[in-house]
Amino acid sequence: MSSGSPRSEYTLRRRVHFYETDTAGIVHFSNYFRYMEEAEHALWREVGLTIAKRSGVGFPRIAASFEYHRPLRVEDEFDVRIRIVAMNEKTIRYECVLLKGDEKIATGSLTIICVRAVDGQAMKSVPIPPEIADRFEIASE
Repeated sequence: MSSGSPRSEYTLRRRVHFYETDTAGIVHFSNYFRYMEEAEHALWREVGLTIAKRSGVGFPRIAASFEYHRPLRVEDEFDVRIRIVAMNEKTIRYECVLLKGDEKIATGSLTIICVRAVDGQAMKSVPIPPEIADRFEIASE
């Protein structure tokens, strides 16, 4: 794990597994969200953090979307490029692009919010702790 300068993006290299495809041999649409989340977790690990609940805060998803441009098939190698495009006191918004070589496969977005959960009470949004926020920055265009 690295914990150097703040990061704004990460690229994860991936290969399609057979179990991720449907009967037509094409990646099932729901797996694209998993790919995006894998890249997000890798970005957090790259800065020496884990997105798993710790320090009393968690990061549930409040928005997620994908647009599909080309299919992925079993054994295809592809990159999942995720970058932080917005960050405020309580939320982080990512954009994600899946690429097979230079070919754009899908584009997506994900927004997470920092919350604190106390047993027996509803989750409440809270500011992202500085020890987390300071590890990230907004990607430049």
